[in-house]
Amino acid sequence: MKVIQALPALRAGGVERGTLEIAAALVAAGHQSVVVSSGGRMVQELERGGSRHVTWDIGRKSPATLLQVRRFRRWLAAEQADILHARSRLPAWLCWLAWRGMAKQKAPRFVTTVHGLYSVNAYSAVMTKGERVIAVSDTARRYVVDNYPAVEAAKLVRIYRGVDCARFNSAFRPSEQWLATWHADFPQLQGKRLVTLPGRLTRLKGHHQFIDALAQLRRTRNDIAAVAVGDADPRHRAYANDLKARAPWLTVTGHRTDLREIMALSSVVVSFSTHPESFGRTVLEALTLGTPVVGYDHGGVGEILGQLFPAGRARPGDSRDAAEKLGAVLDKEREARAQIRSADRQLRHFDLEEMCSKTLEVYRQLAQAPA
Repeated sequence: MKVIQALPALRAGGVERGTLEIAAALVAAGHQSVVVSSGGRMVQELERGGSRHVTWDIGRKSPATLLQVRRFRRWLAAEQADILHARSRLPAWLCWLAWRGMAKQKAPRFVTTVHGLYSVNAYSAVMTKGERVIAVSDTARRYVVDNYPAVEAAKLVRIYRGVDCARFNSAFRPSEQWLATWHADFPQLQGKRLVTLPGRLTRLKGHHQFIDALAQLRRTRNDIAAVAVGDADPRHRAYANDLKARAPWLTVTGHRTDLREIMALSSVVVSFSTHPESFGRTVLEALTLGTPVVGYDHGGVGEILGQLFPAGRARPGDSRDAAEKLGAVLDKEREARAQIRSADRQLRHFDLEEMCSKTLEVYRQLAQAPA
């Protein structure tokens, strides 16, 4: 098969990581993998893995983006791909408008993935127009069923996002060299138990709630340190500055490529997104490392915690309850880690190999089905 995946950019994030993982699985299975985006820091990794990247500004929120439909349609016809997989709304509109204007015998089959719990409107509805619609969790599947009842059940398939258990597992430990560099870069964290929030510095990630919860814990504990791992969008510099002013004791690391090591070193990882998310990749990665997670019990994060670590579920938006849950985990961290290890059997549902094999099977079945 030849598969084209389309998304806005390849800078960072769960959608981007999943795109690279499927691209690698396609190449490993002997298929052709093409990714279309405006580019970014992950392109080099994609190309090293044997995929081809086509730089195309298909994610810019401007009417001019949709003026590229005819050009994109001509390019699709020349590529002669078997599958066109759209992973974000604006690229999906460009893909769908180009695809539906092609002759059926020359068009690829069209797949979409519902990665988010988007606002419910005609713009978001494009993510349900695939001939197969992949939902990344039961939460995402319910979102489609509840809000787009016209979508046929037969074309909707739930495939959990997966973690590479060879890289993320409870036996992993950061190297001595990494630890030395980490402590040199952040000496204020040495000897402290880290409570870590991974995620871009935006209000949606709940940094204010994080600060509120940690401020309560700090009244009675002097052994903890709050760490926020993620970069600030240029549009949200004021928000990042506000966080630092509000909590001078908060360590903000900026963008890191060693989140695995940081989460393995942490006593607790948190997820306080203010709105339900469709999944929760960092929550799953932390739990797979054996690190306890405290997160708001809604959306995909609540779904994952319910299966792997129920003790980590906190009432959404309630920083007092979050602080109590964090305190309980910190008091009995060893027992919490044992509880996570006992849920190893459930982890097979979230394995990267399973995610890739199920996705490629969707491609195969659709490519072979009558148009």
